Amino acid sequence: MNYRERMHLLREKKLKDTLEKRKQKGYMDLDDNGGVGVPKDFSFTPVSNSSDGGFYGATGFSVNMARLTDAHPVYVDPLEILAGRRMVMLLDYQGGWPGKWPEHLMPYDELKEELRKYDIISGIGSNQHYACDYHIGISLGYRGLIEKIRYYREKNGEEKQEFYDAHERVLRALLRLIERHIDDISLKISVEEDEEIRENLEEMLACNENILFNPPRTFLEVCQWLGWFYQVSWMYNREGAGMQIDQFLYPFYKKDKEEGILDDEKATFILANLLLLNPNYYQLSGPDEDGNDMTNELSFLVLEAAHWLNSSANITIRIHDKIDEELFKKGVEYLFKDGNGWPRFSGNKGLMNYARNENMTKKMAAERIAVGCNWMALPGREYPLNDCVKINVAKVFDVAYHEMMEKNEYSLDILWKKFVFHLERAVDVTARGVNFHLDHMHRHMPELFGNLLMHNAIEQGEDMTLSAEFINIGIDGAGIAVVADSFAALEQRAVNEQCLSWEEIYCAVCADFEGENERIQKILDCSEKYCQGRSQGDKWADKINKEFARQIKSYQMPGKRNLIPGWFSWANTIGLGKSVGATPNGRKSGAPINHGANPNAGFRKDGAATAMSNGIAMVQPGFGNPAPFQLELDPGIGVQDGGVERVMDLIRGHFEKGGTLINVNIVDKEKILAAHQNPELYPELVVRVTGFTSYFITLSPEFRKLVVDRIIDTI
Repeated sequence: MNYRERMHLLREKKLKDTLEKRKQKGYMDLDDNGGVGVPKDFSFTPVSNSSDGGFYGATGFSVNMARLTDAHPVYVDPLEILAGRRMVMLLDYQGGWPGKWPEHLMPYDELKEELRKYDIISGIGSNQHYACDYHIGISLGYRGLIEKIRYYREKNGEEKQEFYDAHERVLRALLRLIERHIDDISLKISVEEDEEIRENLEEMLACNENILFNPPRTFLEVCQWLGWFYQVSWMYNREGAGMQIDQFLYPFYKKDKEEGILDDEKATFILANLLLLNPNYYQLSGPDEDGNDMTNELSFLVLEAAHWLNSSANITIRIHDKIDEELFKKGVEYLFKDGNGWPRFSGNKGLMNYARNENMTKKMAAERIAVGCNWMALPGREYPLNDCVKINVAKVFDVAYHEMMEKNEYSLDILWKKFVFHLERAVDVTARGVNFHLDHMHRHMPELFGNLLMHNAIEQGEDMTLSAEFINIGIDGAGIAVVADSFAALEQRAVNEQCLSWEEIYCAVCADFEGENERIQKILDCSEKYCQGRSQGDKWADKINKEFARQIKSYQMPGKRNLIPGWFSWANTIGLGKSVGATPNGRKSGAPINHGANPNAGFRKDGAATAMSNGIAMVQPGFGNPAPFQLELDPGIGVQDGGVERVMDLIRGHFEKGGTLINVNIVDKEKILAAHQNPELYPELVVRVTGFTSYFITLSPEFRKLVVDRIIDTI
């Protein structure tokens, strides 16, 4: 059996595992995590160290993480070449991600009223969302990391004892997990009669025995080392950030090929196995600090490995002026060929604006990589918490609009001033929430695995929330299209045309456009919209974006902390919309807000991708954090009809205008509608929900509708 045939069997098994996970856990409105269901006899009960029954702090989390790791079932598949698999997460025993905040110990009551008023996702208690420097780990190995902990524990004294004890505790639990897998592999070898499978198990055994004691030396050992770290860091707090994988693994790939112990087929299988275990966020290509393209042989093999797996994946290709055209084209071809929503593409020109932030350089901007739904991070040096903090600007507008109308004094100028005022209040309470999080998170849930691979943390004996070289917190705005279209509708219908009065519109809004107010809703809904091209909606979106970016960047944070603006809703479009009443663009109360930086549904009858591209490029905040473009395409523009080249031109054009990130679905409208009605008939269907891909069948009906509505509206 060759490697490709083995991967085909593993893919079929993954589909069955996914269905089993859904039976066990119900709907999973998250990215596919590569895990499998737990055995029926599995049980785990955490120990509490708090009066509320929870567990907190370095000791509370490390003790329970070590106990969970010791209880975690062994997983060895003789067809795979890497051992281990994710099954359970510690935070599931504390209420799910991001975990329960210990308000009885660290209250923030003074922030809650305004956080609720503007429906802000504060980020308080959120974790991960950064990028490790994996070079630290593979240079030392697991036991080398323990020696590093011991060295700095002795150097920094008793004051840091709990910090170091917690990190050593979880590392030793990881070593015990590897040892249990070694025992299981050895047992399987002793009873295996098939020579080919036995040889595979023997290679797996030798690999794990070495990394148990030494730093990894080969391509296979590095991938297995990463597999273990990814498993336990995900088990701890769902950490899913990857790396610039083609650059990171290339020295080992090249060395092993020169020594004759690795060929491209085997390397592809190992990579596919790594993607099967851990579909983390990986970046390919991009420029080095001198602007030279970093594409290499592994860049292509990673794409090929994802194609072998033919499942969900989170791979980003960074596009720049000197990108290898063959890699770029190959990536787009896989979008058509597999239809799984990968790869996605980031734009170097817009991302290089990261150098505009305090203390940043062009070199850092080039090294900051895509490692999450919308988030970029500087590996090992930056704590950004990207995608965890959201300001619902649609709710900010809602508050401003009703306040103005209730005072019976209204004009566009008055409304704009009130919107700016309330946005300032929203930014202020958001920033205070960020500071609260940074001041207290280390006492609640330190980053016990991430700290190991971050500069300064182990050396100083401080959690990365305090010790990271750069603390640049991403603040995402959400709902820009709702606000822009509302301003545009008021300007067009009440001011310029005067076909509707301010009072008429307000009465219709308060009535949620019911009954006789439906006529007013239709008039408002037909007003000029954001992304129509040189429209009033575009004008207002530009103005809103500039004001949002100005307020975020001008806010004075203490010490080395900085705020960086972006536009992204993640999958919160449904939740954030529920708090917003009917709006003057004709949107009904509680309806979802727009997705990320995308326009509202029905922005143009033709759903023109170029118009969307131009509008979204215009509202990039300009400091290197993304405002993603979610693109839905019909597979009818096939490869044979020049579809690949047309998509490449669209992507390139968006990035030349300063766009930062493009997520793409190429999916048949009829298929997605049929799958929405009977998802069980389409167990293999993968869609890009937002920054992540997922099996359609695992999504809740509400989330499926979100994806379906977006797709059928724009295709």
